[in-house]
Amino acid sequence: MSAVPQTREQYSAHLPALHLLINLGWHFLPTDEALTQRGSTREVILKARLIEVLQTRRFDYKGEQYPLSPSGIDQIVRQVQALNLAEGLMAANERLYQMLTLGMTVTEFMPDGKKHQPTIALVDWHDAGANRWDVTEELEVLSTHGTHHRVPDVVAYVNGLPLAVIEAKRPDGTHVGQAMVDEGISQQLRNQRHDEIPHLFAYAQLLLAVSHTEGRYGTIGTPMKFWARWREEQFTDAQLGAWKNQPLNADVQTALLAGKPPKLQAYFRQLWAQPQLPTDQDRLLAALLEPERLLEFLRLFVLFDRKAGKVVARYQQFFGIRVLLERINLRRPDGGREGGVVWHTTGSGKSLTMVFLTKALVLHGNTQACRVVVVTDRLDLEDQLSRNFMNSGAFGSAVATKKDGEKAKVGSGRDLARRIGQGTERIMFTLIHKFATASKLPECYNSSADMIVLVDEGHRSHGGETHERMRKALPRAAYVAFTGTPLLKKDKTANKFGPIVHAYTMQRAVEDGTVAPLLYEERVPELTINEEAVNRWFDRITAGLSPEQAADLKRKFANKHAVYGAANRIELIAWDIAQHFSENVKKLDLGLKGQVAMASKLEAIRYKQYLDDTGLVSSAIIISPPDSREGNTEVDESKLPEVQRWWNTQCGQERRNL
Repeated sequence: MSAVPQTREQYSAHLPALHLLINLGWHFLPTDEALTQRGSTREVILKARLIEVLQTRRFDYKGEQYPLSPSGIDQIVRQVQALNLAEGLMAANERLYQMLTLGMTVTEFMPDGKKHQPTIALVDWHDAGANRWDVTEELEVLSTHGTHHRVPDVVAYVNGLPLAVIEAKRPDGTHVGQAMVDEGISQQLRNQRHDEIPHLFAYAQLLLAVSHTEGRYGTIGTPMKFWARWREEQFTDAQLGAWKNQPLNADVQTALLAGKPPKLQAYFRQLWAQPQLPTDQDRLLAALLEPERLLEFLRLFVLFDRKAGKVVARYQQFFGIRVLLERINLRRPDGGREGGVVWHTTGSGKSLTMVFLTKALVLHGNTQACRVVVVTDRLDLEDQLSRNFMNSGAFGSAVATKKDGEKAKVGSGRDLARRIGQGTERIMFTLIHKFATASKLPECYNSSADMIVLVDEGHRSHGGETHERMRKALPRAAYVAFTGTPLLKKDKTANKFGPIVHAYTMQRAVEDGTVAPLLYEERVPELTINEEAVNRWFDRITAGLSPEQAADLKRKFANKHAVYGAANRIELIAWDIAQHFSENVKKLDLGLKGQVAMASKLEAIRYKQYLDDTGLVSSAIIISPPDSREGNTEVDESKLPEVQRWWNTQCGQERRNL
């Protein structure tokens, strides 16, 4: 009896979702009216609504405004309907997103006989009231091969385009142990497959799964584990309550309940006559689908990343960037822009936050003239950030190439000085240390207030002279520091860059499921080095010594301070790690692994050597390549620095194995 669970979904999630959306400003479109506008279950756009909106569009020509001709409207409708899924869902979706954000160019023949090609906006991003907001339910869509239909619970249309798809599920899952919204997410993922209804998802920008007490969101291609929760930082529960308890127009209520079982109609008429408290489902729907919020979110907080696919911002990125934009638009007494510190814990998407910020700066009218300088203190971080910017479209969406990313990286101190004083690049990447050379050159100066400096891991390398040289070269720039490291109240980062403008702590990230929880167990080397490991090490090292020499050596190591300073301290700790892992983890035979973070590449190499020597565990090193330009004083290979020699040996072994 499929009607029973469907009714339960309508009680708990489906109708409450529609009710709130209507109160947020969406027009309820009954299923049969939506089908009439679509033409058939194979079509997913509301063609009549799109045409209606396009008839209101105007373009300028020689100082006068003109409406779109029927031919111009037809050109847009045909392009919108003809999204090509042959290259895959992601490519089609990105093409539609470009149409939404960049507008569409049409050819118009003007009264003077000349041809004109205006760009027409599909969506008015600045005035929510200039768009048409429709929401419908039970949208029956024919599958690609015409073999069956799928029926998403709720679909939200902007100007006739299905931009949001919602699966509303009852709180108790149909499978034992399944999370409330997992079933809805699973359906969203299934429906995107090539033999299902991908033509609906070619248009969809936001996907939601709600179940009364819970809600998560993603976009096309988002794996289930990355569907995110939302914590609202603007709309209060009082505001949500006002939206939720706003009385429905009688005609709208009748349309919403039409065709539903009498018992269900009676239940909701009684429910909506009483005050209701907001649920987590309400919080997610309002956070993402309140019309003005949806326009802001889709315009500024969507990226197409070549590695990660399509990415939509998480709430800490959304609100952090909002605060930053407000901060950057404040002025200091010297006319420069204000800056600050963004403290988002490691693993929360800090690099993408920087990309989202750059996109927002480019699109906001009062920051469009700004140039962005991204400053790091390590070569591997510079490479990582430039890749993230390039992959995510910061250099021009689909046209960006690896060459664009490389060109944005500053090659030398002299190159940095030239770019600061005379360059026009919108984005450039540099190491902080290059300011030491650049600042000595006269051209390394730019007093513009439209320079914005983004500093990655701002808690490091910015306490001394090099930081001051950067400030001197760019005296009126806005300085924004990003860090994932917990900050103390008197931390110098805040003193150098301004106040902490937004924080996302490790505790909050763990609660959100953004990062895995970390459990710390302190093992202080001089107190907790395993006695057996120490004895085994002493037996090895004193094998060739006299009893007197061995006793003398043991006396030296009995001093806890000597252990810290001993050349073989790493070997002691390696033995302790190996034995602890072997006894407590390896014997479980669960395939579990461990990770040891080192202070340097050299330490990593030495730890591996000693771990291998124990014979208790196997290990591998993960490091970035050493800079082959540095540290070479001899031609003799045996005298190369240890790290570089190890790297060359490993690379040679890999080549031989190919």
